[in-house]
Amino acid sequence: MKNTYRLYGWHLSYFSGKARAYLRYKGIPFDDVAVNAWTLLKRFPKKTGATAMPVVVTPEGEWLQDTTAIIEQLERRHPELPVMPDTPVQQMAAMMIELWADEYWIPPAMHYRWSYPENERLFLTEAGRALLPWAPAFIGRRVAQRSARLLKSYLPGVGVTPAQQPIMEAWTEAMLDALEAHFTRHDYLLGGRPTLADFALAGPLYAHLGRDPWPKRELIAPRPELAAWIARAHGGEAGSGALLADDALPETLAPVVASVFRELLPMLEGIRDQVAAYAERPPIERGRLPRMMEAVRFPMGETSFERGAMPYALWMMQRVQAAYRSLDDTARGQVDAWLASQGAADALSRDWGPPLQRKGLRAELA
Repeated sequence: MKNTYRLYGWHLSYFSGKARAYLRYKGIPFDDVAVNAWTLLKRFPKKTGATAMPVVVTPEGEWLQDTTAIIEQLERRHPELPVMPDTPVQQMAAMMIELWADEYWIPPAMHYRWSYPENERLFLTEAGRALLPWAPAFIGRRVAQRSARLLKSYLPGVGVTPAQQPIMEAWTEAMLDALEAHFTRHDYLLGGRPTLADFALAGPLYAHLGRDPWPKRELIAPRPELAAWIARAHGGEAGSGALLADDALPETLAPVVASVFRELLPMLEGIRDQVAAYAERPPIERGRLPRMMEAVRFPMGETSFERGAMPYALWMMQRVQAAYRSLDDTARGQVDAWLASQGAADALSRDWGPPLQRKGLRAELA
């Protein structure tokens, strides 16, 4: 079809789930295309500069990468059914939850996929079939093992270590309990219809926890309201109503909001400090800003967690801050009152480090 987009991704992929959920909700016509080896290793680098999914190809032949940028661009092209709330507090909440879902959930998602062997069997079967659809299954699985080894090599960098496994599991189960309680009363995170926040959280909860055998059985199945939300969000269902009136947030969302302010923000502060120190180096010593820097320690549940600092997360925070600064005085005042109620009055006005810009899937010094 002339006006049909193409989504290149896997159902195994964290961010492909986010993009697919968004496209389905918007009613944007698209073909869901499994990424084969040729596309992943040859076409993606040529068209986007990175070997990563998802990628959306527009009807005009433009190749879009990075779900944050994909959604921003498609919202301009398809303004119907906007996924960004039109009131200031809900808008800032949606953007901050997107950041939390995209970045803070990476270690638990990676842990639950790769720490339980039965999940790897599903990965090898599905990835092998996608990479080499024309080859015998055993050859596809053998090729997929290379992808699995590469992905598992990232585990220590993002904090997935045996010593930290109990921390991740305690935090995840507490958060899933909170979400189960929330979805007994609301169809979506901010009320009766989905927003950007839902599509972002659908990434890890659909692809990693909602499909991989161990977490699906042990974590999602015992929480039927959460399972129903995953199906709604990934399926693109419109929901039963509107967001809460008067720019309010659901009371049941409090544990998510608390995690954003008490766990995510300290992580970002650690990243900011490393990026600021890096920016002070003489240009001849700097080179390209690393995708992952030294480890940062920050709160997770009742204890603390350590993982490599990823400057991209800081760019996302600066993006939220830019949206906050674009608000008029009245709207900023409403957001400030909300932030103060969370004990984080300066969360969007404080110094978030040297200005960064997004280049592909990386953050660079502006």
